[in-house]
Amino acid sequence: MSPVTTQRTAVQELHNDLVDLLGARGVSADARMLERASVDGARMSPVISELLPLGVAELVAFPSTAEQIAQVVELAVARGIPVTPRGKGTGNYGQAIPSAGGLVLDVSRARAIVDVGEGVITAEAGATLGQLEQAAREHGQELWMYPSTMNSSIGGFLAGGSGGTGTIVHGANHEGFVAALDVVHADSPGLVHVEGEDAQRYVHNYGTAGIIARATVRLDPIVAWRAVYASFPDFSGPLSVIRELGRLDPAPRLVSADTVEVTRALPEDAAIVPGRSSLRTIMHPDSLDEAVDLIEGAGGRIEDVREGARETAKLSMLSYNHPIEWLQRSRPGFYFHLEVGGDILADDIDLVQSTIGGGLLHIEAGHSVPIGMLAAEYTGPDGVEAAIERLTAIGVRVHNCHQWNVDFEVARTVELAKTTDPLGLLNPGKLDPDYAGPQKGSIR
Repeated sequence: MSPVTTQRTAVQELHNDLVDLLGARGVSADARMLERASVDGARMSPVISELLPLGVAELVAFPSTAEQIAQVVELAVARGIPVTPRGKGTGNYGQAIPSAGGLVLDVSRARAIVDVGEGVITAEAGATLGQLEQAAREHGQELWMYPSTMNSSIGGFLAGGSGGTGTIVHGANHEGFVAALDVVHADSPGLVHVEGEDAQRYVHNYGTAGIIARATVRLDPIVAWRAVYASFPDFSGPLSVIRELGRLDPAPRLVSADTVEVTRALPEDAAIVPGRSSLRTIMHPDSLDEAVDLIEGAGGRIEDVREGARETAKLSMLSYNHPIEWLQRSRPGFYFHLEVGGDILADDIDLVQSTIGGGLLHIEAGHSVPIGMLAAEYTGPDGVEAAIERLTAIGVRVHNCHQWNVDFEVARTVELAKTTDPLGLLNPGKLDPDYAGPQKGSIR
C-alpha cells in the first residue's frame, strides 16, 4: 500500500473515530469547511500571500470541552495524523494553517467560562477575550490585557499572540499573565495541568509542544476607563507626548497614534478627523485631567471623551496592527508592515520613515519604549529584508512578522517538544530548530 493510500485510510479511520466521539456535527470533511479551516489572516502579509495556500486540512474537528480536545488529539496521534490547533483564526501569519494537511483542531466551541476567582479567571481555550472580560466585569474585575481583536480566543491569544491593551503595565502575555494551563501532549492521553513558570513554556509556541485546552489568567480590579480621542495638526504632536502619556500614574490601558495618512484610512468616526493626526488613549479617570493638559499643551485638541466598556473596546480595535490593516485596505497589495520598537520612533520619525522610503507609522506607548507597526511600499521579499537591515542599522528594533516559525524561546520549545511530541505531530512545520530570526518581544 502506498504512503498516500495509507494516509487516506488513516484519515478515514480517524473520521470514524471522531464521529463516535463528537457526533456527526462535530467533525467535517466537507471541502468548503476544510478550506475555511485552512486559512487565517495571512493575507495581511504580502510575503506570505505569495506562498498561499500553505496547506489544506483533510479533516476538521470541533470539540466542545477541554476534555474532548484531549480526546481528539489522542485519537489523531494514535492514527499518526498531524494536528493543527485553531482558535478563532484571527492570527495574521499562517501559524494556524495546516501545512502538513491532516486534522485541524478547531477549539472555538470549547468556550465555557469555568470559574472567576479573586485575581484570576479560568476558561476553556475557545472562549473569546470579550467573553472573559465580560465575565470578569460581572465580578468587579477585568483582564490584565487583551489583544486588539477581542474576538480572539484565549487559547489562540496565548499560543500565538503577544500583547495588546493593558501591556503598558503588564508587558507581553508571557510575562506573568498566565497563572495555569491545562495542556494536551502528543505522548500521553488526557490533560496535563501546569502552573507558574511551567505554564509559560506553552505560551507563544503555536501549540507545537502542547495544545492549550484550558487557561487561567490574571485579573485586576475593575476601573471606569475613559476612551479619549484627540487630534493634532501633524504626527509630531502625538510623538511629543506619547511617552509621557504612557508614564502617567495611574497608567493608561492603551495609547495609540497615527500619521495623517493612516488616520485618513481609519473607520469613519466624528472623533477621528481627516487631515489631522489621531491620538487615542484608554485613560484612567484619575489621570484624565493630566492627560488632557499634556495633549493640549502639545498643540492637540480633545475630540471626545467616552465612557463604558463598549467604547473602550471599540478604541482597542484601533490599536496595534489594526490601523495598518485599514491602511492596506485603502491600497490592496501596496503595503507591507513590520513590528518596530525603540525611542527613535518618537525621537526621529523623519529618519525612520525616510529609511524605508517614506514609511508610515502607527505607534503605541509600550511597556518600556514606544512600539508600533511601520508600513511601506512592498517591492517583494528582498525589499522587506533590505528594509529590516536599514532600520536595524539606525537603531530601530525590528521583528519580521512575515513568517510562521516559532520565534520565541525556540531552543526551549524544541527541547520541550522532544518529550511532549516525539513524533512531531503537533502543528508540524511551525517549529524549526534552526530558525534564527529575531525573538518575539525584541521590539520592546
